[in-house]
Amino acid sequence: MVFRSPVERATPNRLADERDALTQQLDFHRATLLQKLEGLEGEPLRRPMTASGLSLLGLVKHLAETEHGWFLKIYGGLPEPDLFSTDGDADADFRIGPDETADVVVGQYLRTCERARAVVAAGDLDDVATTPSGAQANLRAILLHMIQETARHNGHADIIRETIDGATGH
Repeated sequence: MVFRSPVERATPNRLADERDALTQQLDFHRATLLQKLEGLEGEPLRRPMTASGLSLLGLVKHLAETEHGWFLKIYGGLPEPDLFSTDGDADADFRIGPDETADVVVGQYLRTCERARAVVAAGDLDDVATTPSGAQANLRAILLHMIQETARHNGHADIIRETIDGATGH
């Protein structure tokens, strides 16, 4: 089945207050990621396109894991295991298994983003969390990090998509 993004990309309000500006930017980049998959189906979505094995669905899976880690585990303090990575396979979040479809991977990403939104909405930008390395970060810094992380991977997705079928500008 041809992938159609289940979310619409909204242009962030350039006059928003700090919290809304940060969350709107992150939502913009989340939606942009899913637009990179638009119109593809099956194998091209899961095809490794770089020497390290990056694929479009692998990027979505990785960002689900990253959102889960930063917002739910580190900031939210929820005692949950990683979504995909294990002690024996730290890069499992980048690889797509034979039973993982676009619906499964994108569904996990959307559920994780929704949970992250709820955790962020209940917090204060100045709230501080401690990372696994012992460093401290406030919610503002975590939001900025996730904007940067998602935007960076959108650049990877741009290159992968253009390599697959020449499509640009999603």
